[in-house]
Amino acid sequence: MCYGSEFISRDMDLWAYQRSVILDFSRPGKPTDDAFIEAFNSKLRSECLNAHWFLSLQDACEKLEAWRRHYNEDRPHSAIGNISPIMLANSVGETSPPNLSKAVNSRPEP
Repeated sequence: MCYGSEFISRDMDLWAYQRSVILDFSRPGKPTDDAFIEAFNSKLRSECLNAHWFLSLQDACEKLEAWRRHYNEDRPHSAIGNISPIMLANSVGETSPPNLSKAVNSRPEP
């Protein structure tokens, strides 16, 4: 079995096509094309992926979920006034995710 990048890319393209997912890549060597995701990827890598050994797929899922909850529910974010995203989303500070049917996109429309 071959698992080179050309096969992984083909499989990813097929997966996306079957699910009507549009893949949008930034230009090579241009991390400023999407600075928000570049910053997020850096934090995920340094705070979670490089900080843990993953002993199994289940272990990886558990550690990533714990990091995701910490990132969204506990960790202050300087871009939103040093509060956690859940505090921004829930004005009264509930710890459960907000009702998505009432969610408003905080990013300005292009």
